Amino acid sequence: MDGYGGDQIRAAERPHLDAGEPLMQRAAAGLAAIVGDLLDDPAARPGDGPGSVLLLVGSGDNGGDALFAGARLAADGRRVAVLRVGSRVHEAGLAAALDAGARLLDVDRDGPAAVATSAALEADLVLDGILGIGVRGAAPLRSPAREVVDAIRELARDQRAPFVVAVDVPSGIDVDTGGIADEHVLHADVTVTFGGVKAGLLRGPAATLAGRIELVDVGIGAELAAVEPLIRT
Repeated sequence: MDGYGGDQIRAAERPHLDAGEPLMQRAAAGLAAIVGDLLDDPAARPGDGPGSVLLLVGSGDNGGDALFAGARLAADGRRVAVLRVGSRVHEAGLAAALDAGARLLDVDRDGPAAVATSAALEADLVLDGILGIGVRGAAPLRSPAREVVDAIRELARDQRAPFVVAVDVPSGIDVDTGGIADEHVLHADVTVTFGGVKAGLLRGPAATLAGRIELVDVGIGAELAAVEPLIRT
């Protein structure tokens, strides 16, 4: 499995973005399909019904990927809750999710950690869409994302955590080296990565946090084939 650096991925995406190709929608469609399959898999989610998803949404395109995937899942009848953990949000993605029936959680009354705990206990699956490849290096999570991740990690210690899917990469890792700034990283059961596998998913501490890696083709394979990956396994 080849692993590419963040700069290589961004360079491969650039001509397609300049041409107006809907890379985010392709990523979201692939992500939603994989999450839907997990929700329908009794090994990943025991129980009946359409299943429920909690989106942890950061400020960047990673959050946009999660929101557009959430819109597709809600349109398919899944129960979708959105928890904002960044200073801003991808507005079009949020509008699409809410229009499809997703629910925006209010953290003003009880605080983000308490809301995250309650919502995670109700969810079958958590989508980690806090940070993506736009962050250079191993980035420590900031509040309120830090408190939210800690709350869900605490559930894991009590064997009550839902299934976790990382959007592109587990938030806070160094996408090139697999380094982590501190322990405040949400351990993923599955990482759904876009375009090419990020090198950081294959090495360093992050390799133990990514879970099973699923690759979604967004149309940049020819560009990546023309460059030398950072790692081959």
